[in-house]
Amino acid sequence: MTTRTTEELRSLILYAIVMTALTAILIWCAYIVRDALLIVYVAVLFAVGFSPIVRIIERQKFLPIAKRLPRWFAILILYLAILGTIGIVLSLIFPPLVRQSQALYDRLPEIFDKGQQYLIDKGWLKEHLTIREAVERAPGTGGDAVQKVSSAIARVAGGIFGIFTILILTFYLLVDSWNMREQALRLFPRKHRARADAASRRVMVKVSAWLGGQLLLAGTLGTTSAIGLWALGIPFFYVLALLAAMGEFIPIVGAILSAIPALAVAATISGQKTLFVLIFFVVQHQIENHVLVPKIMSRQVGVSPVTVIVAILIGGSLLGIVGAILAVPTAAILQVVAAELMTEETKTEDHA
Repeated sequence: MTTRTTEELRSLILYAIVMTALTAILIWCAYIVRDALLIVYVAVLFAVGFSPIVRIIERQKFLPIAKRLPRWFAILILYLAILGTIGIVLSLIFPPLVRQSQALYDRLPEIFDKGQQYLIDKGWLKEHLTIREAVERAPGTGGDAVQKVSSAIARVAGGIFGIFTILILTFYLLVDSWNMREQALRLFPRKHRARADAASRRVMVKVSAWLGGQLLLAGTLGTTSAIGLWALGIPFFYVLALLAAMGEFIPIVGAILSAIPALAVAATISGQKTLFVLIFFVVQHQIENHVLVPKIMSRQVGVSPVTVIVAILIGGSLLGIVGAILAVPTAAILQVVAAELMTEETKTEDHA
């Protein structure tokens, strides 16, 4: 082995060691700032999802202001429309929601006692407990109560701060999206920029379809739950329907978890009401899985059910509920990237 070959081998080994160390450092740094990276990723998803809507508002022809609205103004209109819609919905449901929440809180001890009595009659519970005793005996509830309350308040405050951060970051990402997209395309060789541009547009369509589909599913589930529970004569149907809509954002188990409070409330009325509520949620869940989700998600987002389940399992294992929620758009993005890589590999083999 010549001296030059030995030096090249040493340089290659040194380069591999340095790159491995840098990769490990980057992974460790990313793990340390994972919460911040997650906020950035969610904001990017929102920016990509809202981008087609912003473009439509920019090119509007209804307002005789200009042929093309400034992008920041179009984004502001979108934000005002979203906030206005939320405000209208809250103004309609908030007063009865507060009344029913207060009534539910007042009846909570009665519901708790009836539930306990049922368990005692079945032999599944040996003694009668108060709500306080049940909370104290629950797994993971030991320790200082003040510390737990402070921790809960801190988590809520952190969640609110995270939401505002996502909204502000999404705004600026949308404002500067064109320049950032152009800069990102410059990272690709000139001959591949057209393909990268087309792939980014497909990603935008998929993420936008996912975002709109998720909101549509939640609204549909919440509305049908409110109507169904009201028709069955179940009290607190506003609160229970709101829980059903929120549960839709949690894949797989969300619908099951959101049905439990409604069944608990129905159980305090009669066994017949409980059976009817159970049948209602089973039918609703089947319609959602076999009609709504395939039409809204599979056709628009273009991700197969198997891919969705695997992505949700992986996302849930990595990041819990947040990972499960973000699993579908992430799978859609990876699907586009994989398709492009496979196409490139096929072209290379054909030329060879």
